[in-house]
Amino acid sequence: MKKFKNHTLQEYLKQLSLKVPVPGGGSAAALVGSLGAALISMVANYSIGRNKPKDVERKIKDILKKSESIRLRLMELVDLDAQAYLKVVKTRHASPQIKKAALKKAAGVPAEVCRLCYEAILLTPFLVEKGNRYLVSDIQVATEMLLAAFNSAIINVEVNQ
Repeated sequence: MKKFKNHTLQEYLKQLSLKVPVPGGGSAAALVGSLGAALISMVANYSIGRNKPKDVERKIKDILKKSESIRLRLMELVDLDAQAYLKVVKTRHASPQIKKAALKKAAGVPAEVCRLCYEAILLTPFLVEKGNRYLVSDIQVATEMLLAAFNSAIINVEVNQ
């Protein structure tokens, strides 16, 4: 399977719109979460080097490191969700035990999306308070995207249990 994270946005959205099993809602949730984390990184980058006290600068650099780690992992989950769902599709005619095992395993991906979105949201208050004040709206957008990704992923956790 070609990795969706390597698609252009246009290619990914086209594939998402087709009558094919993947990508689907779980993959899209991971992508939206990654977009939210990227906005946090952008605000952190714009907030570094603005004559802030050293402890504030250090904390913003730490936020940047964490948001980038979250962003990259969420991009991996764009593909891992699709792979997990394809395994579920393959069990459609299998025994109930095999189906249940595939669904349980598939629930792990959106559960991780939820955890990462939550971790990313926890990075935002400091940036609102001490980051570049002209980019507070970008933090608000990031939070909304992360909440949407979290709520979308929760749906997939519940469906797969």
